[in-house]
Amino acid sequence: MTITESNLHPDTPEARDYNRARRWLELGDLVVSFGFLIVLLVTGWTKTLSGLATRMAPDRYWLDLFFYVMFLSVISKALGFALDFYGFRLEHRFNLSNQRLFSWLKDEFKGWLLGLVMATLLAEIVYALIRTSPQYWWIIGWLIFMGLFVFFAQIAPVVLFPLFYKFAPLQNDELKARLVRLGERAGTRVRGVYEWKLSEKSKKANAALTGMGNTRRIILADTLLQNYSDDEIEAVLAHELGHHVHGHLLKMIVVQALVTLAGFWAANYVLRYAIDEQHMFQHLADFANLPLLALVASGLSLLLMPALNAYSRFTERQADLYCWKSVSDVTPYISAMEKLARQNLSESHPSRLVELLFHSHPPISKRIAAAEAWAKNHRPSLAT
Repeated sequence: MTITESNLHPDTPEARDYNRARRWLELGDLVVSFGFLIVLLVTGWTKTLSGLATRMAPDRYWLDLFFYVMFLSVISKALGFALDFYGFRLEHRFNLSNQRLFSWLKDEFKGWLLGLVMATLLAEIVYALIRTSPQYWWIIGWLIFMGLFVFFAQIAPVVLFPLFYKFAPLQNDELKARLVRLGERAGTRVRGVYEWKLSEKSKKANAALTGMGNTRRIILADTLLQNYSDDEIEAVLAHELGHHVHGHLLKMIVVQALVTLAGFWAANYVLRYAIDEQHMFQHLADFANLPLLALVASGLSLLLMPALNAYSRFTERQADLYCWKSVSDVTPYISAMEKLARQNLSESHPSRLVELLFHSHPPISKRIAAAEAWAKNHRPSLAT
């Protein structure tokens, strides 16, 4: 007899405490990030920093901009470091992390350095467009940003992920062949199946179908391989392949394109208002206005987050449905969900408000109940 929603175990106090602490940490990050940008603009410190950057490399606009972005990045990291460290300690407090302090510090530095490179690249593109095409910079910038979005999604598995984790070809040939066949039935050509050495840093389990085109690959955390049966792993991957079958990556790119276009339009409008009406900056190419650009983009993303999460939950339900249709029995899916919830300390029964505001996936309890209801209607012999 399968488990029903009525007899699913409620969230443990440990899971509730962990997720509550994670939400407060996320809110703290938001307060620090938005507060930093607002203080820069209200106090005029952004002009002080831009002036300092200009004095470091006179008459070299692109280098001035780099120094300014670096100043913002260093100060932002310093302000948020205490919260970052609290997040590191939180994972250890709830016995979810294997990572040592030095390894964490190294990852933080690599992440900061990568963020600095990305932020500099994007800022240089934006302000070069503003200087060369002040009327249409936001449209051209939007097109370039979307091209970069697709490019980085493609190279992430082979360039970005290995900066933080180790990967090795999966040695279990039987499981590998099984997953490749699963991918072929889903109409996607998988370029490889890799073991993700997640246990070096975390006790959580995960799996994903990553990359695009020639970089598309299946990655399975070693924590998943150690504790889950082949049937359970197949069910987890069937869900991931459901995203491919339904074209969720392409649809998400379209959604992201619309959101990014709205962000560029809003940024252009707000910048011109700040210059023409409020006289906050001398001209569009005054990179002291970068915090205002970041504030508009971040504010828009925050406002749209509940809607984007709702769409994400919809796509997850579609991927779940594909999974149930692809496997011979939903029981491994259900047991995998239960194991993931316990291992990752996920909230199985969050409040409706928490689900709407914070969750990009349906709660585990609803996913299991939906799987059982589907099996009861479509495979009654398996649901008893």
